[in-house]
Amino acid sequence: MPDSIFPKLFGRSPFYPMQEHMKIAATCSSELMGFVHRVLEEDWDSASKAVQEIHELEESADAIKREIRLNLPRGFLMPVSRADLLELLHAQERVPNVARDISGLMYGRRMVIPGPMRDVFLLLLERSIGTANLALQCINALVETGFSVHEIGTMTDLIERLSDAETDVDRKEVRVRNQLFEIEKTLDPVDVMFLYQTIEWIGDIANHSQTVGSRILTLIAR
Repeated sequence: MPDSIFPKLFGRSPFYPMQEHMKIAATCSSELMGFVHRVLEEDWDSASKAVQEIHELEESADAIKREIRLNLPRGFLMPVSRADLLELLHAQERVPNVARDISGLMYGRRMVIPGPMRDVFLLLLERSIGTANLALQCINALVETGFSVHEIGTMTDLIERLSDAETDVDRKEVRVRNQLFEIEKTLDPVDVMFLYQTIEWIGDIANHSQTVGSRILTLIAR
């Protein structure tokens, strides 16, 4: 992320760097799908490259986060408070952070996803990544429509879709956990522990994305 982008973004609106941050966050989570397919194939060389790409995206998001915190003026006239904007940023930053953690854990342990649960595991991941993309849509809509009274209904509908998607991820997470429970006695106990951890973190992508939606709802409701 070149330094010159920040004056340009802040010169237009403090919401533009927030949008850029969420775009990278959503991309970071989306990269998990290709990474997990490499894990399933046990192609560890390609998986290593995918991990590096995810980490670089997370670092880019982290750099934007720092610039936002440093450059957001305290006296800037905005339709929202500085504190509310930083709360939204905090919710957004958790998305790439957990994507980084998932890839690091799975690659570091050379994790093997048991055959019987692979399909539901991938479905859980797909749905969870989808919530991050919905959160990005919410940010995009906020930037494009601003705080127009006429557009609040559209924003609310998007946030409700995000909430419904997060609920669906919760259900998928239960399915994956149940499948793992059925076969866990045939697996190494340490592997089982880390599989449960990975499943939880994948669900956390949806939880954090839904929190982004909730923070946006707070912004437009004030």
